[in-house]
Amino acid sequence: MTQQGVRWTADQVLALAPDAASRKAGSKLGAAGPWSEAGCSDEGTVWGLCKGSGSKPYQTIVDIADAAGPAYTCTCPSRKFPCKHALGLLLLWAADDAVVPPGQAPEWAGQWTAGRRRRAEEKKAADGSGASAGSADPEAARRRAERRAERVTAGAVELEQRLADLLRGGLASAEQSGYGLWEETAARMVDAQAQGLASRVRELGSIPATGPGWPVRLLEECALLHLLGQGWLRRERLPDGLAATVRSRVGLPAAADGPPLRDRWLVLAQYDTTDPRLTTRRIWLHGTDSLRTVLLLSYGAAGRAPEQALPVGLALDAEVSAYPGAGQPRVALGEQFAPAAPSALRPPGTTTSQAVARYGDALRDDPWLESVPVTLDRVVPVPDGDSWQLADADGEAALPLTPAARSRPGLWRLVALSGGAPVRVFGECGHLGFTPLTAWPEGPGDAVALC
Repeated sequence: MTQQGVRWTADQVLALAPDAASRKAGSKLGAAGPWSEAGCSDEGTVWGLCKGSGSKPYQTIVDIADAAGPAYTCTCPSRKFPCKHALGLLLLWAADDAVVPPGQAPEWAGQWTAGRRRRAEEKKAADGSGASAGSADPEAARRRAERRAERVTAGAVELEQRLADLLRGGLASAEQSGYGLWEETAARMVDAQAQGLASRVRELGSIPATGPGWPVRLLEECALLHLLGQGWLRRERLPDGLAATVRSRVGLPAAADGPPLRDRWLVLAQYDTTDPRLTTRRIWLHGTDSLRTVLLLSYGAAGRAPEQALPVGLALDAEVSAYPGAGQPRVALGEQFAPAAPSALRPPGTTTSQAVARYGDALRDDPWLESVPVTLDRVVPVPDGDSWQLADADGEAALPLTPAARSRPGLWRLVALSGGAPVRVFGECGHLGFTPLTAWPEGPGDAVALC
């Protein structure tokens, strides 16, 4: 069988859970007791009937072969995706080949799977025709782009004036004015259709509340914001790659126009960040042949997890296309040639000193870059006063962990995995330090997600 030959681990299944409550409830259903007529197919479908509180069991189906990650359906009333029954079914499938044997899908499961794949083909065809139709009037598209650029330019000019007023009045005025001033300025950037500028402006409002040294941090962020505004106002003079980076940072949408790159992509990390408006999911992939580390982004409404899900430790044979911008790691997932399956592959590692140098090099292409993806090899987590750092086992250098990393439970999973011995750690390295996302023991062992 294709994807069923190697089944997922329980950790990979539970990484799909939308919240802790679903993870706990799904774990309880990962036993054979409530299930009947469970099975799986070579095409990537897992199905089963789960006894609930009513007279009719819930029909649960999971499509493992979906290009964006598993897709689910269940006749239960839950509005979570995946629901606890889908998680329980996948746990059962991962643990017991006898309880979820290969076989022919029943009619109710086959109809849903066939319908999904038919709609996916129709959408693919429609997207292709839609792209052709959208390019039929390039003059109208050019005029729309020009109007938006004019609004962004007006917003950037206004922002420059706000920053000049702040520096003229002194940074202490930012603490006295409170958050309202920055929220008003951010709203003006939204009106100018410059979402990227708006996001950075909102961050300025929270800096005075970050403790001692906040004026220095505020000045640094103001300087970066000024640089971005000036980059936009002088974008015609910039190299093409840097100009594309500026457009992206300002908030202008762009399509993934890079040539398709096919590789076997190892899933290094997946984690979500949320704000009152949006849930953003970041999935880091590493190409085992190209040795490129790339980023998939997907979005969900506030409070809801994005649909795309690829648990750590899976690998998929697929094409990706890069978004424009110098040194930008973001890609779009294209055609997938085989379902994602567990893999024992690991990305190559580097030292802490080389990781810092890699971040410095990346800043030349993108001065607003917060961090770069890095895999550290043979590092040991060690305490550093009230903080922690990752120290090279074979050298004298070390990287401090970011404040966010020090407050996460993943730090203690990393310490337990190491036990004082060297480990390999993937994460994000930036000006605040290193954020570990996934780790592997030095000997044989599965990847451990830290986020």
